[in-house]
This record gives sequence, C-alpha cells and structure tokens, in this order.
Amino acid sequence: MELWYTEEPSENTRFSVRVNRQLCSVQTPFQRIDILESGEVGRFLTLDGQIMLTEKDEFIYHEMMVHVPMAVNPGIQNVLVIGGGDGGSVRELTRYGGVKHIDLVEIDKMVVDACREYLPQTACKLDDPRVTLHFEEGLRFVRTEENAYDLILVDSTDSFGPGEELFTKEFYGNCYKALTENGILVNQHENPYHEKYVHSMKSANQHLTDFFPVCRTYLAHAPTYPFEHLLFGFASKKYDPLDFDAAGWNRLGLRTKYYNTDIHTGSFALPNDIRELLAGNDR
Repeated sequence: MELWYTEEPSENTRFSVRVNRQLCSVQTPFQRIDILESGEVGRFLTLDGQIMLTEKDEFIYHEMMVHVPMAVNPGIQNVLVIGGGDGGSVRELTRYGGVKHIDLVEIDKMVVDACREYLPQTACKLDDPRVTLHFEEGLRFVRTEENAYDLILVDSTDSFGPGEELFTKEFYGNCYKALTENGILVNQHENPYHEKYVHSMKSANQHLTDFFPVCRTYLAHAPTYPFEHLLFGFASKKYDPLDFDAAGWNRLGLRTKYYNTDIHTGSFALPNDIRELLAGNDR
C-alpha cells in the first residue's frame, strides 16, 4: 500500500509527496504537528496539514531570511526570532561570531521538541549558549521590549491559526519599538501567487510601511512551497538592503547553498505583477 501526503493550496491545485513512513504525529493545544519521511524530499514538517519545511530545500528559506539582513548590517549583535521553532534561522544566525545573543520565541514547545528529535538538520544549534528559548506568544513577548534588538526575524507560519497575531498592525508597531536605532526587521511575507494569501501579503507589507522609513520586498524560489515562490519583507530604520558591502560578506567565508551576494541584489528585482500587488509600497 502506498502512502501519500497531499497538500491543497487551493480547491483547484494539489501538491503530493510519496511518504515512506510517519515519524511523529501530535495534536497540541495550538496545532497538529506531523513529521514524515520521503525518499524525494527527505524528512518534512507539516503544521495543520501544511508543509513548513523539507530537508531537501529548507536552506533556501532560512538562508534568505538570515543572510540578507546580516550582510546589510554585519554589526548585528542581539537578535529576536519570533516563530522558527524548527531552529533553521537560529542555525544560520549562529554562524556569525559577532552575534552575541538570540532570543527565540515560539508559542508551541512541541514544535521545538519534535524538531530536536526528528529534524536535527535544522534544530542542531538550539542549544548554542547564545540562544534563549521562550515558549509564549510573540505579540505578548515583544510588547515588553524596547530598544533591545538589532534584528527581528518574524519566522512565522501563515496568517491564520497560531501565527495570525503576527500579521497585525499592533505587532509591527511593537517590533519597531523593540528595535534599536539601527534595527532591521525581516518577515515571511506570504505567497504572491496564492489567492488566499494575497490579502495577508498586502496587509503585512502595508503594516511595515506604516512604521519603517525603509521597506523593500524580496523574492526567493523553493520547490516544495506552493507555486515555488517565497516573499520576504525587509524593513529598517536606516539601512537600504541594496547598499551593502558584498566584498565584506564574502570575506567571512561562509559556505551557503543558495544565498550569495549576487542573489542578494537580484532578489529585490521583483516581477511586474508583484510590484502591482504591492502598489508601490516599497521604498
């Protein structure tokens, strides 16, 4: 008997992966967590039936979320990661010796526990001494912070369920307050070719422009996400993401699978249809 995992991004589309075995399945107070194993994409994590990452291409998302802001401001020392319980963003951050402290705020402890056990590829640096784990709501945590972080990564799930509060104007206002005067925020910006997510994408983009003087959107491609497109929002109090020291980042000698300084520059060149959806909000 064959076992297949099937995700339905819309009522007219499906994405399926042949599953060799199920490693973990648990219903928490927040969501259902499943970790499955496939010969094609390796192990993969789903939350409430939607793929969050696969071993085969998770590096694309995590490298683009982390290395873009780190290349723009190599002096980043204190970082807040909201969501990201799989540990992939933390893994990439710990590659920088100048990063002194990382707070990871994840609402669901079982995500972290499951990834520690079954996805060590992403969770391997959660025990780094610079990392502190907080199991609580991201909005509640960031409300109490002021002038505390050089970088905030909103490594969230989609704009419904446990991640819904991370797409609100209140949340982004509090993130602005929590950042230092040199602060940068990067968020998961949803999918521009997925009708049910377009509203969330435009809303998140608008919230960034409500608070930050510099707002840009950038694009990456990952095969196992719906329609293969990933958008990220870059917001800063002072830094233009295209004004960065590419040679300086290259001298660090970090080995990456997807990110490089040419990709960095090119990722901000958006197709016309995405520009139209964002209606000129980027600045």
